[in-house]
Amino acid sequence: MKQGVVLRPLRVGDIGWVTHRQGLLYAQEYGWDGTFEAMVAEIASLFVKNFDAEKECAWIAECEGRVVGSVFLVKVSDVEAKLRLLYVEPEARGTGLGRRLTDECIAFAKDRGYQKLSLWTNDILHAARHIYQQAGFVLLSEESHHSFGHDLVGQYWALDLGD
Repeated sequence: MKQGVVLRPLRVGDIGWVTHRQGLLYAQEYGWDGTFEAMVAEIASLFVKNFDAEKECAWIAECEGRVVGSVFLVKVSDVEAKLRLLYVEPEARGTGLGRRLTDECIAFAKDRGYQKLSLWTNDILHAARHIYQQAGFVLLSEESHHSFGHDLVGQYWALDLGD
C-alpha cells in the first residue's frame, strides 16, 4: 500500500463489491458457506433501501483505486446505532485501517447524538474483537448458534457514547 488510504462515501457498485469480497474472504479464512454472503447482501441492501442521510453513513476505504475495506453505521433508534460489516482486505490488515474505520463510526455516532453504539460479531473474529475492545466496546452477552455452516459463538458488544 504505497499511497495512503482514503475513506470515501458509498457509491454505486460498492454494495456488490463488499458483499462479494466478504463472502469470499470469510469462505477462504473460516470456511463459512454462502449463507454468510447472503446475510451481508441483506444487511447492505437494507442499508441502501432505508438510508437515512442524517443518521447513517458508510465508509469505503480505498488505496490506489482499490477497495481495501469498509464499515457501515446503521440507525437502530434515536439513541442507538449499530456498527455493521467491518472488513479489511488481507493486504491492508495490521495497518490500523480497521481501527480507523471503527473510529469513523464512533465519531459519526457521537456527532449525530447517539447514546449507544452496538455491534454483533463472532468470538472467532479475534482481530475485530481486539479493535472493538481497544475502542472501548464492552461485551454484553454471548450466544451459541449454528450459522454459515458452523457452530459459532455470537457476541453482542456496546459502547456507551453518553457524557
